[in-house]
Amino acid sequence: MTRRRGLGRQFGWLWAAFAVSSYGTGFGFGALPLIAVLVLHSGPAQVAALAAAGRAVGALVAVPLGPWVEFRRKRPVMVAMDLIRFAALLSVPAAFALGRLGFAQLLLVSVATAAADIAFKAAGGAYLKALVAPQDLLIANSRFESTTWTATVVGPPLGGAAIGLFGPVTTVLADAVSYLLSALGIRAIGGTEPRPARTGAPRLRAGDLLTGWRHILTHPTLRPLFFNSIVVNGLIMATEPLLAVLLLGRLGFTPWQYGLAFAAPCVGGLIGSRLARPLVARFGQHKVLLTAGALRACWSVGLAFVGPGVPGIVLIIAVQLGLVTSCGLFAPVLATYRLDHTGADRVARTLSAWSVSSSAAIAALTAVWGLLATLTGPRTAIAAAGVLLLATPLLLPRRENAPQKAREQAASLT
Repeated sequence: MTRRRGLGRQFGWLWAAFAVSSYGTGFGFGALPLIAVLVLHSGPAQVAALAAAGRAVGALVAVPLGPWVEFRRKRPVMVAMDLIRFAALLSVPAAFALGRLGFAQLLLVSVATAAADIAFKAAGGAYLKALVAPQDLLIANSRFESTTWTATVVGPPLGGAAIGLFGPVTTVLADAVSYLLSALGIRAIGGTEPRPARTGAPRLRAGDLLTGWRHILTHPTLRPLFFNSIVVNGLIMATEPLLAVLLLGRLGFTPWQYGLAFAAPCVGGLIGSRLARPLVARFGQHKVLLTAGALRACWSVGLAFVGPGVPGIVLIIAVQLGLVTSCGLFAPVLATYRLDHTGADRVARTLSAWSVSSSAAIAALTAVWGLLATLTGPRTAIAAAGVLLLATPLLLPRRENAPQKAREQAASLT
């Protein structure tokens, strides 16, 4: 038996705050699309527009947030973003209770939470790089990934049951409270955080907005990983609202069945994240990224063949288990590689640029797939995304040719 490696009290509070918000998000899995379908009786185009517009406008709002976050203390930014998400989500059950909930409000909530999420991730990644030693970054990222998937296993079935018992906005309220608790946890970390020193011009310049993208696109390994990630994530997420319409509408799944079908396979994410460290130690980062990245592309096409009843649930669980296991292995290794190969003076801008691009790609592909589903049906659109995913391994880097100097600089700056 080996003991779990301790990363310190401050990391413990950060992990606890991440855990409580992750469980809230898992409990509220697909909450806004579910409300759009079950309460507002929205069709495929509206549900896709909800996901697309929220992400697109949220990404646009978040563009200047990367440089803004870079030169500020990270913990206060994280607390502020948690409180913004708390207030935005809390407005949904409040409006529902007053009988004033509408589609426009769901759009505004989606925008606010998307922008706050990008800023939080940028600040959180930069804070983690400063908090944890370079050799422990993969351990920390693997623990975050394990927590995410554990929350996704537990949360959606409980959320589906809560919707059945207490109404469709219950999970949104729980998700809102989880962000408030996360803010309190981050506040409890304590200690002093020095204000980042700003180099160059004292005010925000247009060039500061592009620093993150410039770093990504000029790095020989981050560049292909970036394009692969935004395409894969975009195609996977574009089908999420279509699956909600197909399963909850045309195939007659109940909310708890819908939650169970996507929650049970998430044990694979827990397995994948636990395997990340030993596999990297044995085979190296690049080989794990290449293999897990290719495996992510092989599963989603199977969702086009889902049918009603128990056979449909079994098929979804089998397909999602393979997909989630691959993603659970890939994600912490990618997060660690990205932090290792990014200087401390540009982490927030790099992570913000990555998140903005990913959100924009998801928004664009979700809108396109919503239109495609309207013209051809949800099943055909889901199949098209699955077929395109099969080609995405071609975007992965074939050789690890990133300079070793980047890792040495990252270690010296931590």
